[in-house]
Amino acid sequence: MKARLVPLYFDPGRNGDFDKQLGNLGNLLASQAELLAPVPLGAALPEEADAVVFPQLLGTAYRRVEDFKTLDRPILVVTSEFGTLSSWDWEIISYLSPFGVKMIAPYNLEQTKKVCDALCVKRELRQAQFLVYQDRPGEGGFQDAIFKRFYWWEDECTQRMFDKFGVRVIKKSFRELGQRAKEIPDEAADEVCRSRQLAAEGLTNGALRSAVKLYLAVKHDLQQDNTICGVGINCLNESHCSDTTPCLAWSMLYEECQLIWGCEGDTMSMLTEHLLHRSLGTAMMMTNLYPFLLGDAALKHEKIDGYPEILAAPENHVLVAHCGYMGVIPKAFSSQWTLRPRVLEIVDENALAVDARLPTGPITLAKVHPTMNRITVVEGNLKGYVQYPGSDCRNGGVIEVRDGHALMNSLASHHYILLTGHCLKDIRLIAKIFELEVEEID
Repeated sequence: MKARLVPLYFDPGRNGDFDKQLGNLGNLLASQAELLAPVPLGAALPEEADAVVFPQLLGTAYRRVEDFKTLDRPILVVTSEFGTLSSWDWEIISYLSPFGVKMIAPYNLEQTKKVCDALCVKRELRQAQFLVYQDRPGEGGFQDAIFKRFYWWEDECTQRMFDKFGVRVIKKSFRELGQRAKEIPDEAADEVCRSRQLAAEGLTNGALRSAVKLYLAVKHDLQQDNTICGVGINCLNESHCSDTTPCLAWSMLYEECQLIWGCEGDTMSMLTEHLLHRSLGTAMMMTNLYPFLLGDAALKHEKIDGYPEILAAPENHVLVAHCGYMGVIPKAFSSQWTLRPRVLEIVDENALAVDARLPTGPITLAKVHPTMNRITVVEGNLKGYVQYPGSDCRNGGVIEVRDGHALMNSLASHHYILLTGHCLKDIRLIAKIFELEVEEID
């Protein structure tokens, strides 16, 4: 998929410089964008255009404010031969901004390509669906008092997601999925195990086989509908519906087709993952945040006695863990990856978990806000890992942020997406494509 860009020019005013830069864009963005036939500013835009691009800005722009205000697509400014804005564009960009004309002006070629990727993601979401397996979330399951608080199960959430991004959420029975998985022949699962050479420690053959069968059952459903771009299961609250967990399935399906997953059926996490990973291409995962400042409330949940000893500014640190370990991390993103027996008592004793690690170093935490109008972002540093034998945190990560108190006052959820590297500058850029304000947590 390529972004469909319609070049705009000032009429009169199209000249050789415009056409020369148009040729440059065609070469620089050959893999990322399809350039439609140029049209003059003020003319009707082709319906299929994802965005408009100005290969050239002229002083005429100061006298065409009303025409700029009628543009109903993202506005890119790429006027240099290097695939960026030119420094003399800043005056026009800043002049138009108070009139509500928001321009996207990348300052390196990689940013321009990421903008094109984000435009493709925006179009993809309007044609896409998230599949969630659940039956009666928060009613008659495990830990209902906790799970029924989650916004992603609200009809309002699903409707807002559709209104803002166009993505639909479809639901199927987890109970029926679990039953279909059990009915898959052992031989089919064993063949997958042999072909994949899965790293595992302490697992019975039956536990590994069950996890693979669930993967095969989900994969079968995906093959019936190619509009599904993300899948989630209410795997903890309704864990009685299956004798296993989907952790292995999510890892394998990402490896096969880059499918986005949502632990606990969290569609807000799936949305955040899809927007950022598809646009930026960086490694990512979902996990729980336990800021040290949360104190005993977090410690009790993870069944641990205390946070790891941090000598300098412990209040600016966060323990991250999910389902006994760091969380579901595909092999492609991992520095270490092993399947182990389940940790949480809430799931079937036959279930498993992924014990994996992201590389240490710069990291970004991000989550789309429930209002769907902004995204919260904080940059930090993944300092290392800590183990608590016998607890619900056998191998968790430790992240340092700049201000733990600011973090506590601004988080949008206990589930956050971790992205490797510092991504704030790129998130600021692509957020404009999705009409999201960026709330940086300092």
